[in-house]
Amino acid sequence: MNKTILILKHEFLHMVKTKSFIIMTLALPVLVLIAMAILSFIQGIEKPLVPSDVISIGYIDEVGGFSGYTEQPGEPTVTLMGYNTPEEATSALLAGEISQYFIIPSDYVATGEIIRYTLERELEPPGKIQWALKSFLLSNLLEGQTSPEVIERTKAPMGLVSIRLDETGQVATDQGGFGALMVPLVVGFLLIISIFSSSGSLLQGLGEEKENRVMEILLSSVSARQLITGKVLGLGAAGLVQVVIWLLSAVFLVRWISTTIGGFISTIQIPDNFLVLGIVYFVLVYLFFAVLMASIGAIGANARDSQQLSMLLILPAWIPLWGLFFFLNNPDHVVSRIFTMIPVTAPLMVFVRLGTSGIPTWELVLSISVLIAGIIGGLVLAAKVFRTFVLMYGKRPRLGEIIRCLREA
Repeated sequence: MNKTILILKHEFLHMVKTKSFIIMTLALPVLVLIAMAILSFIQGIEKPLVPSDVISIGYIDEVGGFSGYTEQPGEPTVTLMGYNTPEEATSALLAGEISQYFIIPSDYVATGEIIRYTLERELEPPGKIQWALKSFLLSNLLEGQTSPEVIERTKAPMGLVSIRLDETGQVATDQGGFGALMVPLVVGFLLIISIFSSSGSLLQGLGEEKENRVMEILLSSVSARQLITGKVLGLGAAGLVQVVIWLLSAVFLVRWISTTIGGFISTIQIPDNFLVLGIVYFVLVYLFFAVLMASIGAIGANARDSQQLSMLLILPAWIPLWGLFFFLNNPDHVVSRIFTMIPVTAPLMVFVRLGTSGIPTWELVLSISVLIAGIIGGLVLAAKVFRTFVLMYGKRPRLGEIIRCLREA
C-alpha cells in the first residue's frame, strides 16, 4: 500500500508541475476573462453619431403597379429607384448611382421570380437587402387590399416566445434554449480533453518505460498491481484537479458575466446537477479509459505503437460531436439514449442532452452503473494483460495470441 501511495504522489506531482498541465488548466478561465475585458472595453467606447447610410437600389417594373413604398426604413435606409429599361439601370449601376438593381418580370405574380443584378461577388444577398425587397414587393401587392397595420403584420406575422412550465404548472427556472446548451456542451468537450490528456499521459508513460526497459526495474521493486494502481490514481487525481478548477471557473464566470455584460450572455444557464455530474463522469470515465489505456500500453511494442492503438478508443468518443445536429434536435431519440449508456460516448452525450431536454434520473443511474461495470471488467482485463504482456518486447502480439494468453492467464 505504501508503494502504491508513493507512485501516486510521484505521478501526481510530476503531472501538475508540467507546463502543459498548468497552461491547459489556467487557459480557459484566463482566456474568458481577457475576452470579456475586451468586449467591455469595446462596449464602453462611445459610438460617434453619423448620418445613417442609404443604399440605393434600382428596379424595372414590367408588371405595373410597383411604384409605392420606395423608402424602406432601417439601418441603413434602402431607397428604391425605378427605371424604364435594363439598359438604363445598368448604366446607373456602372456609374455608381445605385448599388444593384432587379427586374420584376411580367409573369412575377405567377412565378414569384425576381432577377437581381449586382457588381459584387457574394454567396447570397445580404439579409437587409432581402428584407427590404420583400417588404417593397409585399407592400405594393397588398396596397388597397387591406389596412396598413395588416400589411406590416404580414411582413412579420409571428414573434414566438416559448415558456416552459414545471410539474406544478409554474414557470420553470430553467427555460432551456441555446443559452442552456452553452455551458454543458463546452464543459463536456473540455471533460473529454482532460480525460484523454490524463489517460494519454498514462499510456505514453507506460510505453516509454517499457521501451526503455525501465519497467523491468520498477517491477523488481513493486508489483504490477501496485504500479498500475498508483499510476492510474495519480494521473486521475491531477486530471480531477483540472476539471474541478474548470467547473468552478465556469460557474463563477457565467454568473459574473451575466450580471456585468448582460445581453445574450445573461440567458446562459447552469443546470442544477452540473457540478456533481461533471465530477462523477470525469472520475468514472477516466478510470474506464485509464484501465483500457494501461492494457494498450502493455500490449504495444513501443510508445508510438501504443498511441496508434489508442485511436480505437479515442475516435468513438467523439461520435456525439460528429452527429451533434441530430442529437440536438433529437435528444430523447433511442440513438441518443443508447450513446448515453455506452461508456466511451457517455461523457459528451450526457452533457449534450443535459443542455437540451434534460436526462431522466433512471437513465443517469443506468449510465453510471454501466460505467462502473465497465471499470470492473476493465480492471480484470488490464490486470491479466499487464501481467502477461508488459515485459514482452520487439513486436506487438496478434489478436489471436492475445486472446489465447488471456485465457491461460
